[in-house]
Amino acid sequence: MTFTFAPATREAAKARIALQGPGGSGKTKTALRMAEGLAKGGQIGVVDTERGSALKYAPVPGRPDIEAHEFAHLPMAFCSPENLIAAVKAAEEARLAVLIIDSWSHFWAGRGGLLARVEEEGKKISGGKFSAWAPVNEMEQEMLDALLGFPGHVIVTMRTKNDYEMTGSKVKKVGVKTVQREGAEYEVDVVIDMVEGVGTVTKTRYSALDGVAVHHPGEDFAEAILEQLGQGVDPVQVIVDELVGEGLTYERALELHARARARNLLGANLLHPKTGEPATLGPVIAEYGQAVKPVMTGATGTPSAPPAGSGNEEHTGPSAHSLADAEASAPAVRPSPAEAREDQGMTPVTAPQMRMMHACFTKVGLGHKDSRAERLRVTSLIIGRDIGSANELTKDEAQTLLDTLTNYGEREDAAVEFAAMVDGLAKQPA
Repeated sequence: MTFTFAPATREAAKARIALQGPGGSGKTKTALRMAEGLAKGGQIGVVDTERGSALKYAPVPGRPDIEAHEFAHLPMAFCSPENLIAAVKAAEEARLAVLIIDSWSHFWAGRGGLLARVEEEGKKISGGKFSAWAPVNEMEQEMLDALLGFPGHVIVTMRTKNDYEMTGSKVKKVGVKTVQREGAEYEVDVVIDMVEGVGTVTKTRYSALDGVAVHHPGEDFAEAILEQLGQGVDPVQVIVDELVGEGLTYERALELHARARARNLLGANLLHPKTGEPATLGPVIAEYGQAVKPVMTGATGTPSAPPAGSGNEEHTGPSAHSLADAEASAPAVRPSPAEAREDQGMTPVTAPQMRMMHACFTKVGLGHKDSRAERLRVTSLIIGRDIGSANELTKDEAQTLLDTLTNYGEREDAAVEFAAMVDGLAKQPA
């Protein structure tokens, strides 16, 4: 195996924040206030393990004068690692901008939490609780991987309790202890201690925030955290800026395509720089590259075709080198599939449709990158003709496919029922 080092950049990183303090210190309210600053208009979700306490900050119907926060609410009484993993997955599917876990302490010391799991597992194996820590540690790691891998911002709250020690016959208060596994604070970027509404940064990766104390931290403090995160750049936006800037050449477009492909960005969602419609990066690069492509004439004097592989085919595409080779070795000039369909009076599949296909295929169990061949087989069966790429679809065919996927994707056993339907289509006589 060959390992390669690449330049390190801080690219659109997401916040990982912990708010800790005793009951009544303002953790939930602060989490919601900060989430509004982080979300930038996106949706906020709260996993509520505190018997619905977060609902006290929800809007009151008919009373806009009462201060409130809008958020999606998920109550959770049994705080197992499996349930948290499922909640994170639901948050990803809902495309939440900020996920709040209130409180994370329950997944350690609550009903179904890791400590309870150790007791439970210890009764099943020899060695008791000591031996049970090995499988429980694996569960915890899976939970952490899911939570810290969430594509949006994450805020967790943690309870604290006073910690004491005996000195001779006297009891001395030595500080506070977080109700969570020791060292949990190292899993996040910023830890804020809450005391009667005042938040003090006690641990951070960003020196500009170290030791800062804020009364009722909210959107302004969230903005300060975003400023630290924003020292990096969005790699997709960097490529788009080059595409729309002056002086773009076809060769540079090929290089940008290769860079995007190498970093798995061809399928990245964005708004089209011209139309504002949802699109993906690969087709946008191809469009701008085609616009500045030099006119190449063959023996017939016909302008050359656009480069093979626009990048919207399953979010993959040739590298700049292979694009150039394909163009140089093409013996004849042929229109692209999209151009051919337009010549025949058929509107080609649109970028929004392409974007929706991947989301819909995921709902019926065919979203994995290794399922490309099966997706194409299924698509061919549904539209009634063989295709070798999603780019060959017409707009009407794409809509038929999306309608079918949406119908089955909303069912309880979506993957099973969809597979049965496809099996039936395959068995029909040609």
